[in-house]
Amino acid sequence: MTRMTMLFAALCCLAALAPFAAPSRGAPGHDRFPGWPASFEGRAITPLPLSPLEERFQHSFPGRVGRFSDGKREIILRWVSAGTRKLHPAGDCFKANGYALVPLPIQVLGEQRWSGFTARRGSTALEVRERIVDSTGAQWSDVSAWYWAVQMGQTKGPWWAVTVAHAASK
Repeated sequence: MTRMTMLFAALCCLAALAPFAAPSRGAPGHDRFPGWPASFEGRAITPLPLSPLEERFQHSFPGRVGRFSDGKREIILRWVSAGTRKLHPAGDCFKANGYALVPLPIQVLGEQRWSGFTARRGSTALEVRERIVDSTGAQWSDVSAWYWAVQMGQTKGPWWAVTVAHAASK
């Protein structure tokens, strides 16, 4: 191997490891939970109990998890105080519960970008959309993109991860 090739290989290794060397960009000083909102998208929301699985998950999650209904939709709010791999896409939960997923195009509602999918299991069909937003209004429609933005210091917490599900149109 030539000296130039060895130098190039070493630089590639350093570049690949750079994201792991960056300090975690959590929410120092901002980890005080502000409380759940009383409404979502202009509609009053009512708290729903967490499932036993959601309760267990919340114990090791850096933040809070809440389930709500506005009478037509179920809304999952996750307040995240630190960058974490424990924040995962809603599709992972639906797949684990036996749903078949069909991706939907990114949906733009005003200034908001949402990723989404249709989840089907038996006669049940749900349309699900999700996004993550920080206190400055920066947003991600993809959990992996958010995670790497945290690792690269491009965003600071806390963040709100929002998942909305409703019966799919037939």
